Amino acid sequence: MSNEVCDVYIFDEKVVASVKHELDNIDVMPMLLIFKALADKNRLSICYSLLIEEKLCVCDIANIIDATIATTSHHLRYLHKAHIVQVEKVGKNAFYSLKDDHIRTLIQTALVHGDEKHDA
Repeated sequence: MSNEVCDVYIFDEKVVASVKHELDNIDVMPMLLIFKALADKNRLSICYSLLIEEKLCVCDIANIIDATIATTSHHLRYLHKAHIVQVEKVGKNAFYSLKDDHIRTLIQTALVHGDEKHDA
């Protein structure tokens, strides 16, 4: 039998009930929106770029991810809707930045975790 599953099916009823109760009382949709938005290579590249350079205009971002302005704008709208980025209009340019430190920390933590060596 594999080490990845229990050899005997038995569970702690109190623990299961407690965790289920907590899950029933939390709205996971905001978290789901964030992780879904970051699960795209271009959108994650945009966010990582905004870690490197605090503010970037749409034209800069399009060139960084090698995409059209239309495609880049679509990704940025998606990230904005998920409350991951914010936009500031300066003259005729739109500059994007990460929404807050929570998002920066989330991306930095994922980067560090991804670079760690993990046993198979």
